[in-house]
Amino acid sequence: MNLQTNIQWDIDLIKRHDKSGPRYTSYPTAVQFLPGFDSEQYLQARLSSHKQDEGLSLYVHIPFCAHVCYYCACNKVITKRREKAEPYLKALFKEIELRAQGYDDKRTVDQLHFGGGTPTFLNNEQMSRLMNKLAEHFNLSAAQNRDFSIEIDPRELENDTLAHLKSIGFNRVSLGVQDVDPAVQKAVNRVQPLEMTKATLDQARALDFKSINIDLIYGLPLQSRSGFQKTLQHIIDLSPDRISVFNYAHLPERFMPQRRIQTEDLPNPETKLGMLQDSIQMLTQAGYIYIGMDHFAKPNDSLAQAQQAGKLHRNFQGYTTHPDCDLVALGVSSISQIGHSYMQNSADIEVYQSQLEQGVLPINKGLTLTDEDELRQAVIKQLICHFNLSFCDIEKRFHIDPQTHFAKELANLENFEQDGLLSVSSQGIQVHDKGILLIRSICMVFDEYLTRPDQGIRYSKVI
Repeated sequence: MNLQTNIQWDIDLIKRHDKSGPRYTSYPTAVQFLPGFDSEQYLQARLSSHKQDEGLSLYVHIPFCAHVCYYCACNKVITKRREKAEPYLKALFKEIELRAQGYDDKRTVDQLHFGGGTPTFLNNEQMSRLMNKLAEHFNLSAAQNRDFSIEIDPRELENDTLAHLKSIGFNRVSLGVQDVDPAVQKAVNRVQPLEMTKATLDQARALDFKSINIDLIYGLPLQSRSGFQKTLQHIIDLSPDRISVFNYAHLPERFMPQRRIQTEDLPNPETKLGMLQDSIQMLTQAGYIYIGMDHFAKPNDSLAQAQQAGKLHRNFQGYTTHPDCDLVALGVSSISQIGHSYMQNSADIEVYQSQLEQGVLPINKGLTLTDEDELRQAVIKQLICHFNLSFCDIEKRFHIDPQTHFAKELANLENFEQDGLLSVSSQGIQVHDKGILLIRSICMVFDEYLTRPDQGIRYSKVI
């Protein structure tokens, strides 16, 4: 794949193929997880994992936020009472002890991510204790190429927070910004002056963090196309290593904070499409590589390099450079991927803490993949990361004839092919430049669960 993709913008094609669908941070997706998955099934998944000779990836969920952002759909606890972190940390430390049992010390943790919520809700002393606890029970890498990242809210930082995070091992940070327009910030209850964002980024650079990401969202209340262009230019001027531009999905019936957003203040679909078009055009012209979906990276960033080398992967943290190793997720609502199984902790913090107090892992649902799930997972992951699929590779790996096995799916791709979004040959599938924006729609053709009776699940729009 060429390092710089020439995204072709065709509004008629986008409208024709735009639909609601999964983001495919996993397949099957989390909505397919079943209740009743328990600690015993987790144990079996760990013992039977086919990834025993590989490293580990860790995710830690810190759910607390001092302020509610109205657009947010994350699992969180809104409180200004910092003491609430202590009982949670006690439970989290117990989970670390229980989860670490049975993993060989030789399995190095090369990828670690703290998400939330607001991980920097924890103070320096609490953060040190947490990292020390992880290091006590897991083999945390000290290599230069490790990816130890943490999500940052610039409004929640003390003067020495970033320096402390660097000192305890973090080398990547991700800053939530969303929009720099004060009116938009006020409408979503996230007032964060541009000067604050710049100061945080400058400090991270001075501390030699090896990668800095900035998150933006288009489709927020009071946003306009011209206003978002200004936001994009400000962020381009800041020159972070990676930029994520997410589509705001307004689902107030599912996420209570979104009920504070006035529907009439939201930009219409045409304006949203314009903001996405401007994002792609401005960021690629500024030298960023379009990785896929909503991710951009500088050419020398490891994400762009991994995609160029055909080694890009995708998991619950989005696109990643690390192989598909076992992912041990810790904290309320977190999702682990161990061997051929997914399992999710309870999303209720009281239940989470109570079960760990009793010495029980707080797993409440999950799924063990079938052979068919594994096959379709491989197809979707290859398409969403690299925009192509080799039938030969699939045949060798799964001992099937892809053209026979996926005859129905390949027939359903004909509309995409007729519109010039992709080509299907005897060798495989090649997504063209004008089809890259619609990769989620293309992947949905191979999603067996979407053909089953509607369960009332609502997804965000592909574009």
